[in-house]
Amino acid sequence: MYKYSLTVFLLLVTATVFAQQTVEQVAEKLAQEQLDAYNKRDIDAFVAPYADNVKVYKFPNELLYEGKTTMYDTYGRMFARTPDLHCRLVNRIVMGNTVIDQEEVTISKKDPPMNAIAIYKIIDGKIAEVYFIQ
Repeated sequence: MYKYSLTVFLLLVTATVFAQQTVEQVAEKLAQEQLDAYNKRDIDAFVAPYADNVKVYKFPNELLYEGKTTMYDTYGRMFARTPDLHCRLVNRIVMGNTVIDQEEVTISKKDPPMNAIAIYKIIDGKIAEVYFIQ
């Protein structure tokens, strides 16, 4: 009986660890997909990882806007008018369903890049919340 209980326990622990890794892998994949699309200024690919009702905040809790349609319009205009736009990932932390990216964002080659932190919360396989610190 002891061997059976130990085996079940080890299987549960392994499954929990694997599930945690899977959540983190999905979270990191979504954050990277949107970053790659951002740097290509590909609006359709950029909004694809986001939930339809995504909420975007100025950290800690000032809602800037809500919804994928607003995001599409906002970033679509920005992509069109900023040919030098580029985001360099400085550091990334992934824990559970949360990704924290330290970024260096170039808007124009004439200006120095700005530093920012983006926090992405993933819910049901989509980026559901974003928090920006600048």
